[in-house]
Amino acid sequence: MVQESKIRVRFAPSPTGYLHIGGARTCLFNWLYARANKGTFVLRIEDTDKVRSTKEYLDEILDSLKWLGLNWDELHFQSERFEIYRTYARKLLDEGKAYLAEDGSGAIILKMPQKTVEINDLIHGVIRFDTGLIKDQVLIKTDQSPTYNFACVIDDSQMNITHIIRGDDHISNTPKQIVIYEALGLKLPQFAHIPMILGEGGGRMSKRAGATAITEYRRMGFLSEALANYLMLLGWSPGNNQEIISLKESSEKFNVADANKTAAAFNMDKLLWINSQYIKNMDLEKLSAELKSFCEAEKTSAQNPWDEKEALRVLKLYRERATTLIDLQEALKIFTGPELAIDEAARQKFLSIDLSREFGILKENFSNISEFSAMATEAAFKSTVDKCGITTKQLIHPLRVAVSGRTIGPGMFELLEALGKERTLARIDSVLAGFKK
Repeated sequence: MVQESKIRVRFAPSPTGYLHIGGARTCLFNWLYARANKGTFVLRIEDTDKVRSTKEYLDEILDSLKWLGLNWDELHFQSERFEIYRTYARKLLDEGKAYLAEDGSGAIILKMPQKTVEINDLIHGVIRFDTGLIKDQVLIKTDQSPTYNFACVIDDSQMNITHIIRGDDHISNTPKQIVIYEALGLKLPQFAHIPMILGEGGGRMSKRAGATAITEYRRMGFLSEALANYLMLLGWSPGNNQEIISLKESSEKFNVADANKTAAAFNMDKLLWINSQYIKNMDLEKLSAELKSFCEAEKTSAQNPWDEKEALRVLKLYRERATTLIDLQEALKIFTGPELAIDEAARQKFLSIDLSREFGILKENFSNISEFSAMATEAAFKSTVDKCGITTKQLIHPLRVAVSGRTIGPGMFELLEALGKERTLARIDSVLAGFKK
């Protein structure tokens, strides 16, 4: 038996699928409540389904929780506890509160009493259930494995779980579990059922509307801190219209009783905005480490080997307009890719007219710069425009496409300074060669 502490909560995923947004939010609320109350956060793997439970799913769940920063204090596996569940079931048999299935299969079934069950949910208030509407409950299945509700009750009691915080899709399980608690004479925990997360249109979540594995958000270039921050806001608010809040700060003020009573709607634009705020404000060296880790994980590193100085230059230039690590990865390719990939639509729009004379003069002016700074390149550019008798607009957009392959980006001359003289001239040469074809 686990030693009792003041507050003990648990998150109990099943390794029959990946960890998704809803499960991650439930885990986060449990973790925050434990940390806010200096309690214990228990991770319990509900792997009683031997056929569907896999190591791949288990590893993904554990890795996703670690990535989100949700460390656990205890780890338990239901598959190691089968004999405990059978012992409790036999107790109910002996007391006449349960019976064996008539088909001789060995299944053990609980007699459902006819009564009104009442809980005082920390979020929804008093909820009443008529157990007369619930059929007798299987406790031990024919393969001698426990049912979900039975194993849940035994584990929550043995592990001294004081508060069960879960999605309100579990409300229908609550009266069944309470009957089992009472049949065994076990102390009831407190319940808090969090409203579900809806899709952007207000309906059920789909892959398009956020119901994607946490692993996918990682691959999409989201920072773990930003995703955790967003999950917090899906059902809870720190107050004062605050939207950017760290795990540490939120764990000092979180109370599950303050959770919203109505469902939250997933909003990708809001998640992207929060992620952009973390990118803008993160320490540059830490952001560089995050980008390096992201590139290596996706095996798409634009640098081999990693050039820290180059990465920091890119981050300084692009972090203000980036929303994900993918944006920064793409920016890095402008500097370190073996060959510049020019967007075809941008090429057609800005480099389809022969600008050999203009680029030739610009190359000569850039070549004469001794210190290739933003100020010096801007002066050389203005000199070229004046000499060619054209407007700034007629040359600056083609130049941006020529040196970056894109139509938008940071300040033109700050970009040239970061690229350096050698790379800038080489890219102008490449465009000049294209005009001659």
